[in-house]
Amino acid sequence: MSKKLRRLPLWKQHVFSVLFSIFCMSAATGVSALYFHIVPDNTANIVLAFILALMLVARYCVGYLYGIICSIVAVACVNYMFTYPYFRLNFTLTGYPITFIGMLAVTLFTSTMTSHLAMQADVIAQREKQLAEAEVEKMRANLLRAISHDLRTHLTGMIGNSSVFLENQSRLSESEKKEIVTNIYNDSNWLLNMVENLLTVTRIKGDNLSINTSSEPVEEVISEALQKLHKRYPSGEIRVHIPDEFILLPMDAILIEQVTINLLENALVHSGSQSPIDLTVEDHPHYVSFTVRDYGIGISESMLDNLFEGAAHAPSHTSDAHKGMGIGLSICKTIITAHHGTLTARNHGQGAEFIFTLPKKH
Repeated sequence: MSKKLRRLPLWKQHVFSVLFSIFCMSAATGVSALYFHIVPDNTANIVLAFILALMLVARYCVGYLYGIICSIVAVACVNYMFTYPYFRLNFTLTGYPITFIGMLAVTLFTSTMTSHLAMQADVIAQREKQLAEAEVEKMRANLLRAISHDLRTHLTGMIGNSSVFLENQSRLSESEKKEIVTNIYNDSNWLLNMVENLLTVTRIKGDNLSINTSSEPVEEVISEALQKLHKRYPSGEIRVHIPDEFILLPMDAILIEQVTINLLENALVHSGSQSPIDLTVEDHPHYVSFTVRDYGIGISESMLDNLFEGAAHAPSHTSDAHKGMGIGLSICKTIITAHHGTLTARNHGQGAEFIFTLPKKH
């Protein structure tokens, strides 16, 4: 029985089994009658039609009972309709015990094999569910660990800078005051961005990372993301390459906007380069790919494998004040996984690039 049928209530499974058995036996009888009318001298092949019907009954019906009953019906039909003397039951003819035993054996073997396959399918499905739940739990743990670390870091920085300003403002120069206020502004802006990311994740429902999608034009989603990014980084230069063809994709537009913003911000802040960032959209037969490419210092090879697990990945040899983009990347991974897509990172020789894909059909 198929997985879909096993989900039905037991009484519905039995109703289906009865109707399906009647259909299979009727179809086998009809095909056999037609064949017998065309080739009356070769009745051996008629048994094959009933054997096929029995295999279908054993495959799709509940338990063994329906197959056994159909085996008896099949032998009776062959005896009554297609064996001389016609339209009379005569089980004394040579070979009928063998025919019945053969049909019954086929039915039992098929039913047993189907039961084992169903059990194996259930086991595999359960393992896949456990793996999926473990992956979700891993993402959640990494995200919470990164959030707790980076919240403490930025709040400590804000408290420290504001304390220095309040206690020493009369002795600070204007440039020192500006530096302190700028640091407070950067930390608060980071916290605001993180809250936006976390609010975005709340759109993903349940442990199975389910989302509500609708067909959205790719060009509009990218345009909206660029407008929001420009408000944060007015001097950031993004070169966009989008196919001329109109592309509609099933997605949650707000979530994909956030992914695009996070990856572009990551390139602007962490690449260490003033060169423009390339955002390239490519249309493939079964999916659409989005590539964010920078021309900076690249990503340390030791960090590539764990890049999306929530750890900050700014190079340790820089004085970059922007920490915690690991949270953004972890959220990006969660969002793309919920869309049944992929997210990868790699170095391309002149910098780093992030590529995420979205399928055209879920």
